[in-house]
Amino acid sequence: MKKIEAIIRKTRFEDVKESLLEAGIEWFSYYDVRGIGKSRQGRIYRGVVYDTSSIERTLVSIIVRDKNVEKTVEAILKSAQTGEIGDGRIFVIPVEDSIRIRTGERGDIALYNAEQEK
Repeated sequence: MKKIEAIIRKTRFEDVKESLLEAGIEWFSYYDVRGIGKSRQGRIYRGVVYDTSSIERTLVSIIVRDKNVEKTVEAILKSAQTGEIGDGRIFVIPVEDSIRIRTGERGDIALYNAEQEK
């Protein structure tokens, strides 16, 4: 099992969500986050200088079975990429175990409903 975390532009979230659903990834969490990037500049709006070094992004967090890692990463890449600086990052992290609280099932089986795989 792997945890995939993607930090993406807020404006691309709906596209990423649709792409993940099309790829069969139906469960994930997302959070509004702020971060610091390489770009450091001030923007002037109506005579007031605003610091834009703090960037608003969305963090998408997904736990998938090993067989679904590549299709998940490809879905995010396809839908989040604009080709401009600031598109974000994808991280793939190993997950040691998964436990379904309701049934106590452990491992891969805790990530999906076995009845749906038949």
